[in-house]
Amino acid sequence: MHRHRTIGWRIAIPHVALIVVVTWGLSLVFGQTLRRATVDQTKADLMLQARVVRHVLADPLAAGDAAGLAKRAAEYAEVLGARITVIAPDGQVLAETDQDPAEMRNHLYRPEIQQASVAGEGAAVRPSDTLGVEMVYAAVSVVEHGRDLGFVRVAMRGRDLSAQLGVLRRALVLLALGASAFAVTLAIVIAEVTARPIRRLSLFVRRLAAGDLEQRMLSSSDDEVGQLTRDTMEMAGRLHETITSLNAQTARLAGVLNSMADAVLMTDQQGSVTLINPAAQTLLHTTEDDALGRSFTQVVRQHELAAVWREASDVSGPCVELVDSGDRFLQITVSALDDVEPGTRLAVLQDLTHVRRLEGMRREFVSNISHELRTPLASMRAIVDTLAAGALDDPPAAARFVQRMDAEIDALSQMVEELLELSRIESGRVPIRQERIDLVPVLRAATERLLPQAERGRLTVTMHLPPKLPLVLGDGPRLQQVVTNLLHNAIKFTPESGAIDIEARAMGDRVMVMVSDSGIGIRPELHDRIFERFFKADPSRSTPGTGLGLAIVKHIVLAHGGSVWVDSELGHGSRFSFTLLQAPSDGLSVEAGAAAE
Repeated sequence: MHRHRTIGWRIAIPHVALIVVVTWGLSLVFGQTLRRATVDQTKADLMLQARVVRHVLADPLAAGDAAGLAKRAAEYAEVLGARITVIAPDGQVLAETDQDPAEMRNHLYRPEIQQASVAGEGAAVRPSDTLGVEMVYAAVSVVEHGRDLGFVRVAMRGRDLSAQLGVLRRALVLLALGASAFAVTLAIVIAEVTARPIRRLSLFVRRLAAGDLEQRMLSSSDDEVGQLTRDTMEMAGRLHETITSLNAQTARLAGVLNSMADAVLMTDQQGSVTLINPAAQTLLHTTEDDALGRSFTQVVRQHELAAVWREASDVSGPCVELVDSGDRFLQITVSALDDVEPGTRLAVLQDLTHVRRLEGMRREFVSNISHELRTPLASMRAIVDTLAAGALDDPPAAARFVQRMDAEIDALSQMVEELLELSRIESGRVPIRQERIDLVPVLRAATERLLPQAERGRLTVTMHLPPKLPLVLGDGPRLQQVVTNLLHNAIKFTPESGAIDIEARAMGDRVMVMVSDSGIGIRPELHDRIFERFFKADPSRSTPGTGLGLAIVKHIVLAHGGSVWVDSELGHGSRFSFTLLQAPSDGLSVEAGAAAE
């Protein structure tokens, strides 16, 4: 059965482990130090013995007395309890107390012999190549009257040294065991004494975490645990205030996120979405339940956005990119929030589709107005050049050129006036009066004004008005401008012998006016664009006009709270329609015939 470790054991076990590790570590260190000291002392003793043996064996070695050399070496080896080897300058073994010299290999390159050949003395601890056991060696060179006679080496078996060290190791082990037992007992006692007040404090904190903020715990101790108890009591008094404040801050933050127009998403270290506000849910066509816990890539479903999100982990500051997804133009800003939690990233998505469309309209407006200005200006430039080249000397020709220049100036003036008018209407600086208006006189006035122009083009203009037409709310002159622009547009695009019809009728709480023609018609994909400034359905732009008339119509109708649209097919004429709100009903309506009078 698994049991949780108590604080006493958590205190005792590390202390016991530390003491045991330190005790045994010191024992190992002392053992190694003792071994090194013993080995060094053994080397020194063997070196001293080698020097003594060198003096004893110098004479037989110089005389080449092999028998005497072997005899004396054996005698001193027995006295010293060591192994003695005599080696010639070329490394040949001359005498050996433990092996037959004839069977031994050349010793010139033994480490201790190499040291002795250079420094006169050498020592080493290594396995014996001859006996196969670890040995301690000390070697000295033998030189007499400047003549190198060879080397004398004294050795001791490693097990003899180990026997000396074994006694000391056992003593150290017994000492370490005794110290460890004492340390374990002492650590357990100290751990229990330390853990008792901590257990009481733990119980107090658990009750505090369960919501019992009214409990109290007395502590007369002046140690750290006593101070911790008093601090915990003070913390309990402030905890409720802190929780209340955090709840309020969380509510405010949630309110800000929920009311933001920008989409906000937060991801954790694994890339899973941990926060998504309503704007993001709307933009990404998802819900909070579907998004939370899923990866950022799965939620946004767009690899360009996911690429910016991944790139943010490789840069120090915010990563900002513009992403064009075809139907939407987004700006994504991804910031790493490593100070909040490593790997956390915050992504803010701004839908700039409308801004981009406006920017495109602005560029198109500049292009269109440049084109509209370039044509009359180029014409006037040509007229001026012609006059300067000598046309002034021909009065009839000069008069014609001046008339053409006057016409171009009138066209420019008309375009400027229409631009200013459209700008005032769009900005709301032109007040739209809301009066009870009878549309019949408005329609007739606009028709009579343009009737001569229609007759010159052999066009038939017909009005279809009901016997009674409800009054509308609006601005009479502005509504007449709307009808005039629509009629002018119909006349301009209807071939000779064509027909133009004007119709008005009530539709629910609105009145609809329609201007139809039998002209060239408009392609369906251009129906929305023809109400834009400077837009012309004729790609060649050869048809006279500024391209502002329908834009003015649209904005005046919208300012009246109505709507305007076109129904047309290429080669089958066009019908422009707009609606206006009826005036509040008071039982009054206008008869078409009476209005005509």
